[in-house]
Amino acid sequence: MAVEAIALNKHVSSSDARLTILEHLDLAVPHGERLAIVGRSGSGKSTLLGLLAGLDSPSSGKVLVDGIEISSLDEDGRAAVRGRKMGFVFQSFQLLPSLTALENVILPLQLAGNADAEALAKAALERVGLSQRLSHYPRQLSGGEQQRVAIARALAPKPAILFADEPTGNLDAATGQQIIELLFGLNAEDGTTLILVTHDNSMAAACQRRLQLNAGRLHEMHDEGVAA
Repeated sequence: MAVEAIALNKHVSSSDARLTILEHLDLAVPHGERLAIVGRSGSGKSTLLGLLAGLDSPSSGKVLVDGIEISSLDEDGRAAVRGRKMGFVFQSFQLLPSLTALENVILPLQLAGNADAEALAKAALERVGLSQRLSHYPRQLSGGEQQRVAIARALAPKPAILFADEPTGNLDAATGQQIIELLFGLNAEDGTTLILVTHDNSMAAACQRRLQLNAGRLHEMHDEGVAA
């Protein structure tokens, strides 16, 4: 399995109460699958994504990435697994405004010690249709172009797993559809496992599997609704 969650629990405590976000949650994602996680706002979708990616630690339970139990690793260990196996696309693009499109993609490759950082960055930007925009800064790019840079940055290291958190959330419908087609095309071409959180019904419907997060548990979805 690309990603597994076993009896995953996440609680947040305050001065007067303990809030349960995820409760005894199990999930298995095969290599190459395109999976959508949906649910109402505040249901814990982004929290789950962060746990699966090792960006946060569960209160209890296990998370395995390609057989490695990342939930038992310290932050440095989880960061090393993320660097080798994962890419991330977020709703807010998270580009550095002082860097060009090319430099935004090069930087994480250089930080990872990749000797071919510039060549990989240029190839990734070409794949997302931005070969003519390498020297442009984020402020000179449209929202859709900025998200393409973010996707190129995520894909340049050739990750086995791509996590996407509301990747079309800040885009208009037409641009969002282009981003959906781009992500799914790359998933099909590279065999990359794609795990995404989305409110976009068309994006979720185009995935091989849809899971709804409700009351801390995941439920399989079909065309007629949520399975029992």
